[in-house]
Amino acid sequence: MHGSTSPEWLLVALCAVTGAYCLLRTRSAVAEQRRAAGAEALMGFGMAAMAVPAAVVAPPDWAWGVCALVFGAAAIREGWAARAGGHHLHHLVGTGAMVYMAAAMSVSPASGHHGHGSAAGPPAVTGVLALYFAGYVLWSGARLVPAPTVVVGSGGGRGSVLWRDRVELARACRLSMAMGMLAMLLMR
Repeated sequence: MHGSTSPEWLLVALCAVTGAYCLLRTRSAVAEQRRAAGAEALMGFGMAAMAVPAAVVAPPDWAWGVCALVFGAAAIREGWAARAGGHHLHHLVGTGAMVYMAAAMSVSPASGHHGHGSAAGPPAVTGVLALYFAGYVLWSGARLVPAPTVVVGSGGGRGSVLWRDRVELARACRLSMAMGMLAMLLMR
């Protein structure tokens, strides 16, 4: 990005706060929610780290390879878990996008964290991923209506709903990460 780095810092903040909330959701009473929250926390913190302006912190050349390996391993895990349900496919696309961006940054680290496409425009993969995440943002934003909540008796008091088990908060978390991913792809 040219000029002010304020939008990049806003993206860092969005991704870090989302990652922190997802990390807190790993204490859910539901095993599947804990596993999904862990994967989403990894994505949130990884996106926050990748969005830090290059003018502030220039990571060593090997850092992008490490990011690609970490998210490649996460993609393999999500690919295996995708056999069980459709939400894992979204995680697979997200981890694949992180591998793609880390690999792109390792090839051209001189352009900073968010290099721009050539004069012909962004690569086709970037465009496809941007379309996917734009669609996901619209779809999940439309679904972000308070959902029926799970009432948990233990630890939450009589008939109360634990904040980490609120379905609409998990959806908001995924929505904010999809918006962050879309912004990162568009700034690429």
